Amino acid sequence: MYIKLKSAGLRYLWIIVFLLQMNVYPQSAVEGFFKLSTPEKCWVIFHPFKAKKAFKITKEALFVTDSITKLKILTDLNGGRADAFKHSYWLSRLTQEIGVRAALKLGKAHEKGNYQFYKKGKKEDGYLPDKPSSDMDLYNNNVGAGIAQKNLQVSKHTMVELIISAVKSGEMKILKKDSKGNFLTCSGEVISKESLQSKWENKKCLVSSGL
Repeated sequence: MYIKLKSAGLRYLWIIVFLLQMNVYPQSAVEGFFKLSTPEKCWVIFHPFKAKKAFKITKEALFVTDSITKLKILTDLNGGRADAFKHSYWLSRLTQEIGVRAALKLGKAHEKGNYQFYKKGKKEDGYLPDKPSSDMDLYNNNVGAGIAQKNLQVSKHTMVELIISAVKSGEMKILKKDSKGNFLTCSGEVISKESLQSKWENKKCLVSSGL
């Protein structure tokens, strides 16, 4: 009984910290909190004063990515250029607002959370996470953080342009696909959808975003 109470108490402590830092309507904050993975919740606990900014920047990154996708500036949110932009822009803005160390730790926490989601069969953005996708995200996170470190004072608009340019010039990584959207191995062979089902490690191949 003591263990259950202790666990429940820690759970509600997380919620209280999250609510205090988000400064938004309770229902919205609670819903957002419960969508976080355990590693992300831990990040909030250890970075309580940066959590509010991170929450806002995450929403900003999703909005901007959705906009450039609808405008067809960059496309493909499932391992493509738009996906690369989303993670790089997210980390670039986090780096500007909360510092590179905290930003990279949050990026890593998010990917650890994706592995937990994979084990539970939960999807991210409509797709089941896997190792190649996680490797891609971590790589692009680092590139985005690096761009921000060199451009800490630029505006959001300029940062969007810098990240788009970096994606198009091949500084990011994407997953190799054919014209029909099938995932390919590094040797160019089509990977069957059946072989990808519920597998964390698979033969998806990371290539330059400039291809």
